[in-house]
Amino acid sequence: MRGNGGMTALAGALPVLLVAALALGLACISWGLPWPYALVSFLLICLAALFSSNTAAVARLETAETHDGIWPDNSIKATVNALRQSALVLDLRGTVRYLNDRAVAEFPATRAGDPLALTFRAPRIGEVLRELAKPARVDLEIRSAGQAKVYEIAFSPLNLPGSEAGFVLVVFEDQTERLAIDRMRTDFIANASHELRTPLASLTGFIETLLGPARDDPAASDRFLRIMLEQAGRMRRLIDDLLSLSRAEMKVHRRPKDKVDVIGVLKQVGDALGPMAERLEVALEFDLPKGPVAVLGERDELLQVFENLMENGLKYGSSGKRILVSLADAAPGNCTVSVRDWGAGIAADHLPRLTERFYRVDPQASRQTRGTGLGLAIVKHILTRHEGRLTVDSAPGEGTTFHVTLPRAPDVTLMEEIEPSQELRA
Repeated sequence: MRGNGGMTALAGALPVLLVAALALGLACISWGLPWPYALVSFLLICLAALFSSNTAAVARLETAETHDGIWPDNSIKATVNALRQSALVLDLRGTVRYLNDRAVAEFPATRAGDPLALTFRAPRIGEVLRELAKPARVDLEIRSAGQAKVYEIAFSPLNLPGSEAGFVLVVFEDQTERLAIDRMRTDFIANASHELRTPLASLTGFIETLLGPARDDPAASDRFLRIMLEQAGRMRRLIDDLLSLSRAEMKVHRRPKDKVDVIGVLKQVGDALGPMAERLEVALEFDLPKGPVAVLGERDELLQVFENLMENGLKYGSSGKRILVSLADAAPGNCTVSVRDWGAGIAADHLPRLTERFYRVDPQASRQTRGTGLGLAIVKHILTRHEGRLTVDSAPGEGTTFHVTLPRAPDVTLMEEIEPSQELRA
C-alpha cells in the first residue's frame, strides 16, 4: 500500500523528471561528458524523487491509518456517525483524525491525516485552529458538490475516554436554506411595505387635498373620493392576499383529508367569474367529464386555486377572447386541470419566477388589472399542501396554459351530488 503511494507520486512527477533529464542531457553534451554520466544522473534523480514521494506517502498513510486508534471502542465513532450533520474530529494540531459518513460524502477532498487549514482556507479558520482548546463558532461559505453553501461550523473540545491526547469535535451545520428563507422573508416584508405604502400615500394626499383646496369643490371632491375608494380597495385586496398566503404557509404540512369534487369546484368558480367574462367579452368554456372527480383536499382552498388561475386568464389573456378549462386523467391516480388562454403569452425567462411573491411579468399591466402579485404564490403553497403541482406552458403570441395536477381520492364515490344549479353551458 505504501509502495503504491510512492509509485503514484512518482508517476505524477514523471513529466517534471523527463524535462529535468532532457535538460541534464543537453548540459552533459555541452560539457562534453559521455552519455553514461547523463544516464546515471537521471537514475539518481528518479531514486531521490521516489524516496521523497514514498516517505511523504508513508507518513500520510501512517497518520491516516492510526486515526481509528484514538477511539477506545466503536461506540463514540458510532455516535459521531449518527449525527445528522457532517462532523469530523481534529487533534490539537488541527489535523483531521476522523470523519463521519456524512462529512466524507459532503467534503470528498478532506481526508484523515489532512491539516484542516489546507482544506478550508479562511482567515477565521486559522484563528480558531490557533486556539483549539476553546469552543468556537465560524460562519463560512464552502463549495460542496459544485454548489456554494454557507455553514455554521462549531468547534468543541472533546476528551475521549482512554486517550491522553486532546481532540476537537467539528460539526458543520448547513445554513444555506435558512439564510435563503431569511432573505425571502426580508424581501417579502420590504415588498409588502412598499405595496401598502403606495396606496396609503395616495389616500393621505387626497385627504389633505379634500381638507384644503378642494373642500368646497364638489366635482373635485367626487373625483378624489372615487380614487380614494379605488386605492382603499387595492389595500384591501393586498391584505386579503397576504392573509391567504399566511394561512397557506401555516397549513402547508397538514395534509387535507376531505373528499372534494373537482368538477363541482370548477363549475362554482365558473359561475362566480361569469359576469367578469361577459364584461371582458371573453368566452369561458369548459371541457369536463360528466361524473364527479374526487380528490382529497380543502374545498375553499381549491376554489381559491382555480379562481386565481381563471381570473388571471381573464385579466391577462383576454385579448384571445377565449378561456378553456379542461380536466383529464394524468399519471395513475392523478387528474390534471388545465386553464388555457389565447392571449399574449409569457416569455421563457419569466416562467421560473411566476410563483415568486410580488413577481409581475408586466408591472404596468398588473396595476391596471388590480393584481397584487401574490396570486400564483398562494396557488403554489396550497398545491404543496395538497401534494399537487403547478406547471405552465407558454410562449409569446401563443397564449398560456396552467396545469394543476392533483392526486385522486382513493374512493371516487362522493357523499354529495352535484346540484343542477352548478352546471355550466360550454
